[in-house]
Amino acid sequence: MPVPEELSSSAQGIAVAVAVVSLLALVAAFVFRRQVLAAGEGTERMQSIAGAVQSGAAAYLRRQFRTLAWFAVAVVILLLALPADGWDLRAARSVAFLVGAGFSAAIGYLGMSLAVRANVRVAAAARQPAGGREEGMRIAFRTGGVVGMTTVGLGLLGASIAVVAFGREAPTVLEGFGFGAALLAMFMRVGGGIFTKAADVGADLVGKIEQGIPEDDPRNPATIADNVGDNVGDCAGMAADLFESYAVTIVAAVILGSAAIGEDGLVLPLLIPAIGAITAALGVVLVRARAGVSGLTSIQNGFFLSAVIALVGSGVACFAFLPSTFAGFSGAAGTVASLNGDPRLIAFAAVFLGILLAVLILFITGHYTGTEARPTRDVAGASVTGPATVVLSGIGLGLESAVYTTIVIAGAVFLAFVLAGGVLALAMFLIALAGCGLLTTVGVIVAMDTFGPVSDNAQGIAEMSGDVDGEGAAVLTELDAVGNTTKAVTKGIAIATAVLAATALFGSYQNAVTERIQQVAVGIERPSAYVLATLGDFQISTPTTLVGVLLGAAVVFLFSGLAVNAVGRSAGAVVLEVRRQFADHPGIMDGTEKPDHGRVVDLCTRDALRELATPGLLAAFAPIAVGFGLGVAPLAGFLGGAIGAGVLMAVFLANAGGAWDNAKKLVEDGLYGGKGSEAHAATVIGDTVGDPFKDTAGPAINPLIKVMNLVALLVAPAVVTLSIGPDSNQWLRYGIAAVATVVIVAAVVVSKNRRVDMAAPTSGPSGVDLRTEEGVERLP
Repeated sequence: MPVPEELSSSAQGIAVAVAVVSLLALVAAFVFRRQVLAAGEGTERMQSIAGAVQSGAAAYLRRQFRTLAWFAVAVVILLLALPADGWDLRAARSVAFLVGAGFSAAIGYLGMSLAVRANVRVAAAARQPAGGREEGMRIAFRTGGVVGMTTVGLGLLGASIAVVAFGREAPTVLEGFGFGAALLAMFMRVGGGIFTKAADVGADLVGKIEQGIPEDDPRNPATIADNVGDNVGDCAGMAADLFESYAVTIVAAVILGSAAIGEDGLVLPLLIPAIGAITAALGVVLVRARAGVSGLTSIQNGFFLSAVIALVGSGVACFAFLPSTFAGFSGAAGTVASLNGDPRLIAFAAVFLGILLAVLILFITGHYTGTEARPTRDVAGASVTGPATVVLSGIGLGLESAVYTTIVIAGAVFLAFVLAGGVLALAMFLIALAGCGLLTTVGVIVAMDTFGPVSDNAQGIAEMSGDVDGEGAAVLTELDAVGNTTKAVTKGIAIATAVLAATALFGSYQNAVTERIQQVAVGIERPSAYVLATLGDFQISTPTTLVGVLLGAAVVFLFSGLAVNAVGRSAGAVVLEVRRQFADHPGIMDGTEKPDHGRVVDLCTRDALRELATPGLLAAFAPIAVGFGLGVAPLAGFLGGAIGAGVLMAVFLANAGGAWDNAKKLVEDGLYGGKGSEAHAATVIGDTVGDPFKDTAGPAINPLIKVMNLVALLVAPAVVTLSIGPDSNQWLRYGIAAVATVVIVAAVVVSKNRRVDMAAPTSGPSGVDLRTEEGVERLP
C-alpha cells in the first residue's frame, strides 16, 4: 500500500499511545528522583564538600551552554538555507533541531544536578551500621534510573509528537531533531571529557606520585575539580551521548522504515522503544544489593531480566502490529512486496539481534575490563616491571578487544541483511530496528553508567571528609570498583548503538542522493563521466570513493588526536598549578593552609570550553568539505571509512582505558605491594594515559560519526543540485568546499599552537573564589 499523506487512525493512535508512555516514563523519573533526594546527606563536612562540587559543576555547564548557544544559532540559519520541500518543513526541521539540542542539554544538566546531590547521600548511607551497602547501591542506581527514564521519555516524546504532527513528512523533521541531539552531545562529551580528565590526570600525577597522598586527599588542590569533572564528563556528557544515540536510532529507523514498508515502518520504531521504557522502569526497581552477591552481579542480573522482558514484549508487538505477509507493502519501489516469509517474525528477529548484541558486548567488555577477569589482572601484573610494560599491555588489550567487538557488530549487520532477503532498503531498516531493540535496554544502560561517577564521587567525599571508615569505607570501595566496570560496559554498548545508527543513516543517505538525482536529472543532457562517478558510483573500487574512505578514517584519527592533545595541554596546566600551590604554600601538607581548589576548577573550565571548538568544527565541516569538494559518492566513502575506523578506535580507547583504571584499583587493593609501591606508581601512569582514552576521545567518537552522517544527509541534496541540473553551479559548490576546508585548517592550526597558559585569573568558574564560598571554607 502506498504511504499515505496522513497516517491512518490506527497508526496515529499508536503514536499517541507512545507519547503517553513517554510521559509516564518522565513521571517514573520524577518518582525515582524524589526517592533519591529523600535520603540523608551525612555530616556537615560531607555536605560542605558536596556543595563545592555542586557549585563547580553547575557553573561549568552554565558557561558551556552559553558558548554552545552561538553554534545553535548558526546551525539554525544553515538548516533554513538547505533544500527541503518548502519553507514550512525547513522551519519545522530547524525547530526540531532546537528541541533535540534542548532535550540533550536538559538530560545532561539533569544527570549532573542529581548526581552531585546523590553522591553525598551514597556516602552517608555507607555509614549506616546495618544495611549501608544495600541503601548506598539503591541510591546510586536509582539516580541513574532518573537519568535513564528521562532519556527514554524525552526521546520518545520528541519522535512521537513529530510523527503525529507531520505524518509522512516526519522523517524530514526528525533529521533536525536527531542532528540537534547529536551535535550538542558531541560538544558536551568533548568539553566534559577534557575537563574531567585534565583534573584527574593532574591530581594523580602530583598528588599520588609526587606527594604520596591518597587520590581524594583534601590537601590536593585538584580534588574538587576531579569530582566536578566526574559529573560534567561522565554524568552530563554520557547522559547526553546516550540520549542522542536513542534519538538518532529512532530517527534512522523512522526514515528507513517509511521508505521500506510504508506507514508500518514509520510507527514500529516508536512502538519497540516504548516497550523498552516500561521494562527499563522494572529493571531499575529490581536492581538491589543482596548479601553474598556482588554488586556487579546484581546490576547485570537486572540488565538481563529487563532485556528478556523487553524481548518478550517486542515479540508481542511485532506479531500484533504487522501483517503476516509482505504482499501488502509497497515500500522500496515494490521490491518488498515480492518477498516470501513472515514480516512479523523477521522484525522480531531484528529486535532480538539488537538485544543479543547488547548482551554480547556486555560480556566482551566485562571480560576485558573487569577486575575479576584475566586480561585486566595481566595488566596489573605488568606493573611489577614498570610503567612501560603497563602501557604496552593495556594497548595490546585494547587493540585485541576492538577486533572481537567489531566482529560481533559486523555479524549483527550481516545477519540483518540476510533476514532482508537481499533487499537493501529492507536490510537497512532491519539494521535500524536492531538498534531499536538494543535501545529497549537503554534506561538500564544509562542507570549503569551514572552509577559509576556517583559511587566514585561518594568515595571521594568520604575520603575528603574523613567521616566514613571501617565497613563503610569498604562498601564505598566495592561500589566504586563496580562503577568502573559498569562505565566501561556502557561505553561498549554506546559504541554499538552508534555504529548501528550510523549504518542506518548511511542507508538513508543513499536514498536521499538517489531521490535528488532523479529529481534534477530530468530533461538535461548526460553529465560528464567524472560527474557521474562522483554522484552515483558508490563502488569502493572507484578511485574517488576510495579517497573518501581514506579521508573518513583519517578524520577519526585526527579527531581523537585533537581530543587527547587537548587533555594533555589542560592537564599540564593543572600539574603546574598544583605543584605551585604545594611549593608556595608548604602549610597545605601539614593542614595549616587550605589549597585553592577554585583556581584548578577555573583552569579546567577555561581549557575545556576553549578546546572543544576544534573537534566540533572538524565534525561539522569535514563532510561539507568532502561532499561539495569531491561529490556525494566520495562522501559516501567518507562515511563508510569513518564508521569502520570509528568503531575500532572507540572500542580500543575505551577498553584500554578501562583496563588501566581497574588494574590500578587491583594494586590499590593490595596486589603487588599495594598503595605507595613502585607497582602502584606504574599503574597510576597507565591510568593517566588511559584517562583521555576512555573518558574523552573514545566516547566522543560515538556522536562524531553520527554528526557526520547527519550533516552528510542534510547537505547531500544541495551537492547534487549544484552538480547537475538547471541550478548547477560548480563555482559555488567548490567555494563552499574551500570555505569549509579553511575553517578546518584554521581550527586545527590554532589548536596546535596552543601552549600551557599559567596566566589565567584566580577566580572560580562562577566568578567567585571558591575558597571563600561557604561550602568550601569548611573543607577539612
